[in-house]
Amino acid sequence: MNEGSATVLVVDDTPTKLYILSSWLRRSGHEVVQATGGLEALAKVRELRPDLVVLDVRLPDMSGYEVCEQIKADAATSSIPVIQISGAAITPADRAQGLERGADAYLAEPVEPDEFAATVEATLRYYRARQRAERMAERLAALTQVSLAMNSSDTFEGLLATAVEGASRILGRRAGVLALPPDGRTRRFAALPPENIAVSKAAAPDTLLRLSAMSLGNTAGTEVFTVPGSDWTELMPDAEGLGDASAVICRTKIGRPPVYLGVDAVPPLDADEFNVLRQLGQALALSVDALRAYAEEHAIALTLQRSLLPARIPETPGLSISWRYQPAVDNIEVGGDFYEVLRLGDQVLIAIGDVQGHSLLAATVMAELRHALRASLIGTVDLGVSMALLNNVLRRYHPGMTATVCLILIAPETGAMEVANAGHIPPLIIGDGAVHYHDLGNLLLGVAEETYRVDRLTLPEGGAVLLFTDGLIEDRDKLLDESLEIVRQLAEVVEGDLELFCDRLIKQFGAREDDVALVAFRREAPGTGSS
Repeated sequence: MNEGSATVLVVDDTPTKLYILSSWLRRSGHEVVQATGGLEALAKVRELRPDLVVLDVRLPDMSGYEVCEQIKADAATSSIPVIQISGAAITPADRAQGLERGADAYLAEPVEPDEFAATVEATLRYYRARQRAERMAERLAALTQVSLAMNSSDTFEGLLATAVEGASRILGRRAGVLALPPDGRTRRFAALPPENIAVSKAAAPDTLLRLSAMSLGNTAGTEVFTVPGSDWTELMPDAEGLGDASAVICRTKIGRPPVYLGVDAVPPLDADEFNVLRQLGQALALSVDALRAYAEEHAIALTLQRSLLPARIPETPGLSISWRYQPAVDNIEVGGDFYEVLRLGDQVLIAIGDVQGHSLLAATVMAELRHALRASLIGTVDLGVSMALLNNVLRRYHPGMTATVCLILIAPETGAMEVANAGHIPPLIIGDGAVHYHDLGNLLLGVAEETYRVDRLTLPEGGAVLLFTDGLIEDRDKLLDESLEIVRQLAEVVEGDLELFCDRLIKQFGAREDDVALVAFRREAPGTGSS
């Protein structure tokens, strides 16, 4: 049975035979192109890319065997089926040679019309099925690549742009996409082949709801439907002149906003193309949900993290203080980095620490240590006693966990300063023309019973101290000492405004894989300070 019209190139130098074969093909509904020589045939194959070549073996300029070999040797034409036909080369050896050199079928004359028509249809049927399979395989491979790219997107704009560009490229049509991120502002992108570059478009807030009402309603699932061109003009005035769209709308769960993905409906999509569109829409919906969940969890984590840190730094006459907390760029969990600044009469306590791990447990332990530290400072202030208490709290209530903490107690008026360090990066002292790290302290908290040493020194007027957690400087491809030296060199010049100095430090090391906490303070002339 004929599966549809095809373009067939008939190659024969005998006018009568050329006419007869062409007539049989036209009677079967095919479009016929003719050639009378091998070179002419090869030129038309390259130019027209026919669906089938009917090729005489004996041609005046080159043999049909050679023509067939060249067709099959060219990657651009190798999939075009070739039927060789001959009234002279009719022996089994001739037929074997033709098939070995690339022919898909070989007919010896005289040929009956029915046999010829059946051979043509069988050959076309096989190659159409093969072409469909190859085309579908290419589309599925492209679909996999687009899905992976969508899953790797870290912004909603990037995700939607990837989806619409992928749909336009795979299906070779104008494509459009709409989705609603957590910020409540509908995003719309369109792409047009052959460039397939996503372009942001305006969209009314209710566009997705109206599209959903046309198909899926308020239910969850996936619906493929047609959006008439007249509806597009009503939904989006800038879409005037566009025709109907074949579209898919997906909602993963009831109550969640749907996502829309559509392409031009002309020419009509076949079953395979509809399947690709549906799978793209479903992959997009899952990726949007995952990114939405990530964004929401990240926002919750940051809110929780910041709620556990000081809401404000108290006024500290005689000290300028600047601080930073920067969460890990790729982690939605809360961490254990912390800092603290407390007024204790004429003195100021400045602390920084880092609890092992990056999880809700680490943040909880961090909060416990901060509260224990505050409690230890009621009454007599003794940094060694406070540090021992923190160590005991960690060992008793959270065995197996560790933390590093550095405590500094300073009297701004005199510059007298006490330092207790439990395994933390030593404070960087900046003053009297020198920049150096203070001595290493004692064992980190949570490991064993320890007597914590308290060092006493004086910070000159105008001198500064920098405290930071290891998240600022730890890199997989760099030694810790190298990064510590970079910080030391950066601190050789400290801006008059400590905020600028902290900004410069953060910018130097960029986005980090771990949380970063830092505190910088400077002893100022009497009567000055920061809040």
